Amino acid sequence: MSYVLILGAKSDMAKELARVYAKNGYNLYLAAREASTLEDLKQDIEVRSGVDVELVEFDITAFETHEKFYTSLKKRPLGVIVVAGFMCEQKVAQNDWSKSLQTINVNYTGALSILNIVANDFEKERHGFIVGISSVAGDRGRKTNYIYGSAKAGFSAYLSGLRNRLYESGVSVLTVKPGFVNTKMTESLDLPKNLTAQPEDVAEDIFKAQQRGRNIIYTKSIWMFIMLIIKHIPEFIFKKMSI
Repeated sequence: MSYVLILGAKSDMAKELARVYAKNGYNLYLAAREASTLEDLKQDIEVRSGVDVELVEFDITAFETHEKFYTSLKKRPLGVIVVAGFMCEQKVAQNDWSKSLQTINVNYTGALSILNIVANDFEKERHGFIVGISSVAGDRGRKTNYIYGSAKAGFSAYLSGLRNRLYESGVSVLTVKPGFVNTKMTESLDLPKNLTAQPEDVAEDIFKAQQRGRNIIYTKSIWMFIMLIIKHIPEFIFKKMSI
């Protein structure tokens, strides 16, 4: 059975993705800092789905370790999913450079570092898939989260270029743009229930889209229409708004 590598495997969304891919017969590499804390998840998945689950240490901001990390995997993965993310309040990030840098490095620079390595390998083998979890926040900069949003915008642009590059090699690249998702990262936010997805639903959407070879998905799908409207508001009006 083929392996899927999930980077940032401690997040709520990543755990649900692990369960979805496992129940569909994929072995897993669950990669994260302090990966041993995922032992209970590993055992649960192995019992329920009968697949192999390997826990591997990975720090998305430790760029110098990424090459060794990837080449040390016991078997080349069929697919790689980047779920790692970091978001803090905009006012915190704009007044604390260390938080701005962490936002950029986790959501953008670190993802590029590891995916450059993965893409080179997949291109050579002419096989595989890449899934990157971006965000609707990257579709247009807003005063409430533009530092996080700018990192996700950069990641979306990177994935678009990667998709264009790898098409001829038969490697698919899926960009995922979640709206509000009920996770630990958003638990302090007052989110509208009808626009907020559950991690298990997002995971199912991602799996189905990846299996179908989709390019970009919004989840919930209503966010595609919401962001279409937001992107087309004229700048002279948009700059006065609080959204």
